[in-house]
Amino acid sequence: MAIINKKSKEFLFKYLNNSSPTGFEAPGQQIWLDYIKPYIDEYHVDNYGTVYGVINPGASYKVVIEAHADEISWFVNYISESGFISVIRNGGSDHQIAPSKKINIHTPKGIVTGVFGWPAIHTRKGGKEEAPKLNNIFIDVGAASKQEVLDMGIEVGCIACYPDEIFEMNNRFFVGRALDNRMGGFCIAEVARLLKKNKKKLPFALYIVNAVQEEVGLRGAQMIANKIKPDVAIVTDVTHDTHTPMLKPNELGDIRAGKGPTVTFGPSVHNILQQLIIDTAKKNKIPLQREATSRVTGTDTDAFAYSNEGVPSALISLPLRYMHTTVETAHKEDVMNVIKLIYSTLLKIKKNHNFKYLK
Repeated sequence: MAIINKKSKEFLFKYLNNSSPTGFEAPGQQIWLDYIKPYIDEYHVDNYGTVYGVINPGASYKVVIEAHADEISWFVNYISESGFISVIRNGGSDHQIAPSKKINIHTPKGIVTGVFGWPAIHTRKGGKEEAPKLNNIFIDVGAASKQEVLDMGIEVGCIACYPDEIFEMNNRFFVGRALDNRMGGFCIAEVARLLKKNKKKLPFALYIVNAVQEEVGLRGAQMIANKIKPDVAIVTDVTHDTHTPMLKPNELGDIRAGKGPTVTFGPSVHNILQQLIIDTAKKNKIPLQREATSRVTGTDTDAFAYSNEGVPSALISLPLRYMHTTVETAHKEDVMNVIKLIYSTLLKIKKNHNFKYLK
């Protein structure tokens, strides 16, 4: 089964290189929707921008495959009289990586490019140095005053995004910003493409959902779960490769990039659906890793699981290095195996599949 073709890869790079911060996902959602249109029967967009395509929409039994579309960013929060800009998080942006990074501020007049400044090493005292914090990082756009910043179109509430683009490393990894979790959006789009290409007829309605606002509390998934009211949900997101320096596998779990996607064990994950995924991986010789979580997964799985009086839900995760940085790193084989696993699992779900624990 050919997984990623030339057209797929072009879509991946276009989609990942686009800025789609939490609350402002529309440009990326349009790219995603334009790509999946040939592979679906219909599509819908909810009030906050979650997009979903539907295959076999007339069926009463509803299965969701889902990823989230938003990326972390910054909000302009304050402009000093000297023309320097302070920011607050939009999602879980990492203040420690900000200094010396190039940044694009999106304004009604267009993009203004600036930098996160930081005092030169020559000016800092030896010994214990002040670390980057939310209250001391700042953006320099080359302005001499607050008024000049305002004249550029920059105001409080403008979004600031890193411009770093995706690239391939050692012909083995995809590297860039926003792989969390637009790589998941790519995977579910490829599942839709493969179903169409291979002329697979599903006995249920399949909803391919690209949700907004995950990075601020699973909000898009909460809304769309209540709208669709699915019978089953398979969510894909990212997890940590725990074998890079400074991480502790005995605390975080034993997960390695290149060893396959993971399944997560936790209260919100439905055991019967989970076992179906595990059995499917084994039958199709898809490498699979296991991890556990206390209480919640922290992904849209939780939103679907606890909606509508309970929806059998499971999580398939892509191992990722350096999450919430501009060099998020995912193994190509893992990406392809996420696609294979979701695709193959869908072919195992029957019409009105019974996921009840007791007979």
